[in-house]
Amino acid sequence: MQTVYYIFMRKLSASVLLPLLTIVVAPALAGQQVAPVRAPIQDSHEKMTIGVDPWTVASRYKERFPKKSPFSKGVVALKVSFRNDSDESIKIDLPHIRLLLQMNEEERQELEPLTADEVADTVMLKNNGKDPTAKRIPLPIPVGGGKPLRDKNWTDFRDDCQSAAVPSSVVAAHSTVEGLLYFDLRGEVELLQSARLYVPNLTMMSTKQPLSYFDIPLGSSAAN
Repeated sequence: MQTVYYIFMRKLSASVLLPLLTIVVAPALAGQQVAPVRAPIQDSHEKMTIGVDPWTVASRYKERFPKKSPFSKGVVALKVSFRNDSDESIKIDLPHIRLLLQMNEEERQELEPLTADEVADTVMLKNNGKDPTAKRIPLPIPVGGGKPLRDKNWTDFRDDCQSAAVPSSVVAAHSTVEGLLYFDLRGEVELLQSARLYVPNLTMMSTKQPLSYFDIPLGSSAAN
């Protein structure tokens, strides 16, 4: 009799626990599904995918910057997506990302990403001291001839730039972080045709194990 009761309880437990496990585990598994990267330029290795979408026409900026656009003063935004398919968080060294430009056969330049404050200074300067008829290479040159108007308009624009930027340097396991990186190309958008985005110093958070760097050619997709 005890054997029959034991078998009955095992079957009952299984019939109750299986639906409960389905309810609890299914959402957890669903949460690990990482949104696909839809950028036209992508590179992947070691369970990290980086996508790049260069914003090279003024219309791309209208939604995020309805009043004033970085593009109006030659600052180009790259929408960058970082997708982490691994089981642990990955840290990105955002300040050391570089846009590598091939100016000509002999000259190369590395551009640092601009902070939101620097974008606001570049765009909101009353007089940036540049001659619009002068040759706009090499890039960039120090800004002079005026001081930024750090009034409410400056603050509002800076906040727009910050809101649209890459929001975090940490990409959690099975998640995606995306936002804008800003580079002062001074309007020379065609330089992206031979440019590369260099992303070094990616590190696993728990083990401190480094990932290989990314060196992503932008190529013809940068003109779209």
